[in-house]
Order: sequence, then C-alpha cells, then structure tokens
Amino acid sequence: MTSPASTPLTQDQLKALVGQAALQYVLPGEIVGVGTGSTVNHFIDALASMKGQIKGAVSSSVASTARLQALGIAVFDANAVERLAVYIDGADEIDGRGYMVKGGGAALTREKIVAALAERFVCIADASKQVAVLGGFPLPVEVIPMAAQQIARRFAALGGQARLRLKDGQPLVTDNGQHILDVHGLQITEPLAFESEVNQWPGVVTVGVFAHQKASVCLLGTAEGVQTLQF
Repeated sequence: MTSPASTPLTQDQLKALVGQAALQYVLPGEIVGVGTGSTVNHFIDALASMKGQIKGAVSSSVASTARLQALGIAVFDANAVERLAVYIDGADEIDGRGYMVKGGGAALTREKIVAALAERFVCIADASKQVAVLGGFPLPVEVIPMAAQQIARRFAALGGQARLRLKDGQPLVTDNGQHILDVHGLQITEPLAFESEVNQWPGVVTVGVFAHQKASVCLLGTAEGVQTLQF
C-alpha cells in the first residue's frame, strides 16, 4: 500500500494517486488500452512521463484521444491492433468479484470494445465506487433510438426505471451516434447472466455491465492509500 497523507485526501487526489499507480501495469514497448473519465484523465497525464517507452495507445473515446494526442502520445485505431497487454479504465461501480458498471461518461461501447482486445483489465477507482451489489449507480445502456421505449418497457418488467439521458435539454448523442438510457432501481446479483440477457434485446448496442470483460485488478484509492484488489 502507498502511505497515506497526514491530512485526508480529496476524491480528486485519490484519483490522481491511482492514476499514477496504474503506470506499473504499462509494459515498455507495448500499446496500452486507455479508457475514459475523470480518473483516467489523471492516468493519461501520468502516462505522459512514459511516452518515450511505449508505442502508443488505443483509446475508448474522442475525449481521451484528444487528451493523449495533446500530450504527444500516438493513438492507434482499434482495428490496427490485434491484442493489448492491458486496458486501464475507471468504473462507476465495482463489486467484490471484479464485475463493474460503466458508462457514466457515455463511452461504454468503445470501452467494451477496447477491453475485449486486452489480456488484463486494470480498474482504477476511488473507494466510493466499491459496492456489494451492482445497481445503485443508474445502469447506462447505449441504444438505437427507435428501440428506446421498447427497451425501457423491458427494464420496467425487471423492476427498473429507464430514463433517456439528456444534454442541454436534448437526447445525448454518443460517439457512435446513439442514445443512452440510464436505468434506476436495479439490483444486479448475477452480472454475467444479466449482461448476456440484455445484450440479446433488439436495439441494445451495449449494456454497461462489464462482467464478460471484468477487472482482473482494481487499484482502489482509499484513506489509507492505494489498495490493490486481485480478482
């Protein structure tokens, strides 16, 4: 464990701590998979110190690509890469088995695509993201717009309330040109089965449960420092 500071760290400082700690999983000479979000932004900033040692990155969002390129890190298209040694990304929730809910930043589809290329998923998060059961954070689901209401009704049958995510009063449009439903009121006790089921619903592009692409390691920012969880 990393030694704690003498005064309590802010959430942002905890994110910076785990972003820096994730550098130990980046292999020299490799292309690293990079996720999206505020915690990952700290990792990207830390990665700049290693940019001469890596070939570059595959990014899961337009925003992360721009940040990487601004720091002089080459970004490869996912189609140009056969495998990644590691994918480093945050989570909105992570349970005791390494299963996650992701998609608060609306990049879940690309995140899952890049995660599927990687041999190891390293989750970086602050302790507030650790949960016993997934579902407290509204579950993001990327959907084809014409199917949104049909999918919302299917979630209602499971006890969930699906709401279309808005931005500036209009439906948010993802990097893939689709919409996001945020589903409240779920308790996802069997993440693998849940992910498999929802992925079969017509019109679902990606459900934000990461069970088939779960974390193998989580670097958790706590009041005592960085805690490493292995799954």
